[in-house]
Amino acid sequence: MTHVFDSPMSSSAYEVLRVAADIDDEGLRRAYRVRLRETHPDTGGDAALFVQVQRAWELVGTPEARSAYDRGQGTTATRDWGGAPSASAPSRPADTRPRARSHGQPGGWRRERYLDLIREWVGRGVDIADPYDPALVRSAPPEIRHILADALAEEETARLVSELGMGYTVWHDVFADRDGVDPEQKIDHLVLGPSGLYALLSEDFGGPVGVRRGEITGPNVIGAPVTELVSRARVIARAAGVRFSGAMVVLPDDDVFDAITELGKVRGTPVALVTRSALTTLLRRGITGAREVGGTELFDIRTRLQQRVRHV
Repeated sequence: MTHVFDSPMSSSAYEVLRVAADIDDEGLRRAYRVRLRETHPDTGGDAALFVQVQRAWELVGTPEARSAYDRGQGTTATRDWGGAPSASAPSRPADTRPRARSHGQPGGWRRERYLDLIREWVGRGVDIADPYDPALVRSAPPEIRHILADALAEEETARLVSELGMGYTVWHDVFADRDGVDPEQKIDHLVLGPSGLYALLSEDFGGPVGVRRGEITGPNVIGAPVTELVSRARVIARAAGVRFSGAMVVLPDDDVFDAITELGKVRGTPVALVTRSALTTLLRRGITGAREVGGTELFDIRTRLQQRVRHV
């Protein structure tokens, strides 16, 4: 599973084993055995949790591994949370294909917000050598980790939509309040292409989510993300004189059961939950029943948005 310890919202190895981070080695070993019994599928446990428990033990089960993990070096991510490739990241050949037109800085506002909050939490005047150090991030309050997780989610969505090609135009971090002054009221991405105009929310709730009455539910879900996304899209639609074909909430692959879950219409707007791996497929085909855009209309919508969009 890709959501085990590779996201700022992921539970730490100690949280998975249900122990304090300063527990002694023997106590840690006992806790691991208890959690194995509790989560083993043969005794009625959850297979996904069983895998997490095993992985947690790999990370902290020996003094050497635990020491590395506590220093923030025991992480499975191939890119660090600061955005730079790590030494273990595989090299890729240069991609020379035409890219989608892109405007704005994806994840930029949340990156800045995270840096402000992590420094405030650590304490003013305290020098932080690396604000993205995994050990520091893991120890931060959930609301701070969530902001970093969402910044990373926005950056990953931006990478994916850029591969749609030159027939698409994308705007990132767009003001969506009536006065254009509140960065909390923003849309992460607007994507315009032959399949239509879509408003996208990039999210990472740190674990699986469900759906109830057209809205996302889960232990870390605050508010009504789908309703808020649609409401913000309506603000931009009125300001720019355009119509949205639909809205999409983009989630990590392991956080929803199906790659694409269409929720029907929310306040008249077709909405879908989509995993990252299925995002470009859905953007190319469009949500079922959504209005496609073509010809001169696509050019007109792009012009209107270019004139009206303001970036956070």
